[in-house]
Amino acid sequence: MYRMAAPNNPEPRRLPRRVADGFHLVSLPAHGGEEVFLSLPARRGEAAVDLFQRLYRFVEEHPQYQIVRQDVFGVVYDPAAPHSRAYRLNGEDWPVTWVHQGNGNGSPVAGIQVQALAGCEVRRLRWQDRVVGVAFEDEWARYCVLTGLRPENPRLSRRRQARAVFDLMERVLALAGMSFTDIYRTWFYLDDILSWYEEFNAVRNEFFRRCGVFERLVPASTGVGGRNGVGTALMANLLALRPKCAEARCFAVPSPLQCPALDYGSAFSRAVEFCLPGQRRLYVSGTASIQPDGRTAHPGNVRAQVALTMEVVGAVLRSRRMNWADTVRGLAYFRHREDMAELHRWCADQRLPAWPVIAAKADICRDDLLFELELDAVQLG
Repeated sequence: MYRMAAPNNPEPRRLPRRVADGFHLVSLPAHGGEEVFLSLPARRGEAAVDLFQRLYRFVEEHPQYQIVRQDVFGVVYDPAAPHSRAYRLNGEDWPVTWVHQGNGNGSPVAGIQVQALAGCEVRRLRWQDRVVGVAFEDEWARYCVLTGLRPENPRLSRRRQARAVFDLMERVLALAGMSFTDIYRTWFYLDDILSWYEEFNAVRNEFFRRCGVFERLVPASTGVGGRNGVGTALMANLLALRPKCAEARCFAVPSPLQCPALDYGSAFSRAVEFCLPGQRRLYVSGTASIQPDGRTAHPGNVRAQVALTMEVVGAVLRSRRMNWADTVRGLAYFRHREDMAELHRWCADQRLPAWPVIAAKADICRDDLLFELELDAVQLG
């Protein structure tokens, strides 16, 4: 079983962290200022309002931070509901993604993850009176974060809604002066994913061919089940960047233990890394218990699926001279709420220190997959 290994390169600078019950903050120098990644997993039995109040206390105590992305797992959000403004889920303040999930701790919300910047000018991107993204830049590159992108008409067929989301990605990116081929990371939350994932893949492949993505960088990606409060068939997030100089590089990273997802018709890279002077960032796609030949490993055995998935992700980290301690954000998706303890068991067995991961309930893209993990890692120096 995988254990953390020391990197072969000189000891990197460790990222400053603040860790407490239901709170994990990672801070790093970035974009001429500071960038923070905040994970707030729900405490056992915590009410949604109390979880959101913990976030807003942090925001009020740190007015220097501008939120560029907020992801919520567990709240069924209705834009017209009275609580939407109180929870700042209506897109008036910053970009928000809300996905109907659950966490198995007796709380209606699994957790919140936030990315924020200080000391950097941030431009909000609006679409139909809603903040759906931000754009910012530094001396090395221009960046764009888009979240909560959804089709305008939920009555269209699922295929047409998927096409509409890809078209919307392209149109909002244009507001930031970017194109679809600048994307390096995507997320897709599909309602009833098991009934139409192949259809979604066909739409994505068609769009990627039209935009020339296969000739350039195929983004890292996550595709899991998830409903949203406005009843559309899917919702999407993305990260994009356009380098200003040769020192800013972005490239696909293969998995040492799995075949390329393109081999079985899923258009995403196993991971993507981008490098800036003094910093490397690794984005590991949603990863599940897949054999090297593309078949599901350990169907029906969640403990074995967790162990293999963690081994695969660990191998990707090691291949880039990183380890679990470099994680700034993680999401663990379980098909069954009662299986979530298996991740805690694995971490305890490996004596893994506290890391910023939230566990949420979601269908995976195959009916025999029970667990999926994604993470972002950063190394300085």
